Amino acid sequence: MAERPPEHRGDPSRLVRLGPGVRVPPAALRFTFVASGGPGGQNVNKRSTKAVLRVAVVDLGMPLDAADRLRSQQSHWLTGEDELLIPCEVHRSQHRNRAECVELLSAAVVRALARPKPRRPTKPSRGAIERRLETKRQRSETKKRRRPPPD
Repeated sequence: MAERPPEHRGDPSRLVRLGPGVRVPPAALRFTFVASGGPGGQNVNKRSTKAVLRVAVVDLGMPLDAADRLRSQQSHWLTGEDELLIPCEVHRSQHRNRAECVELLSAAVVRALARPKPRRPTKPSRGAIERRLETKRQRSETKKRRRPPPD
């Protein structure tokens, strides 16, 4: 009897690394291939080279805040079922388009993992306020002197 291959979920060496601390089993990345559009001669008519990657956001195993950032940053890829749908047809081969889809997902995950720097509200210094008001007064005087004298 043939031995079954090891389960992808249990074997960490088989996981696809998408970013620091984010690894997914290959089974979570579902690919479909369709005919690519645009010019390409006979190849484009015979081959289905456009790769479309479909992956559920919850399968990525990211922290909740990072998953929310991923959803908002990549809303154009998001479907109603909370899945990312990443198409790629820049190359002429399925293999390269598939690899490009994974790279695009990886780059999006890395961007989403980076916590945004918190904005600290600032206010202008007293000197800056006074300089601004003085400049406004001077500009007002300049415009007043351009007016014709009253009758």
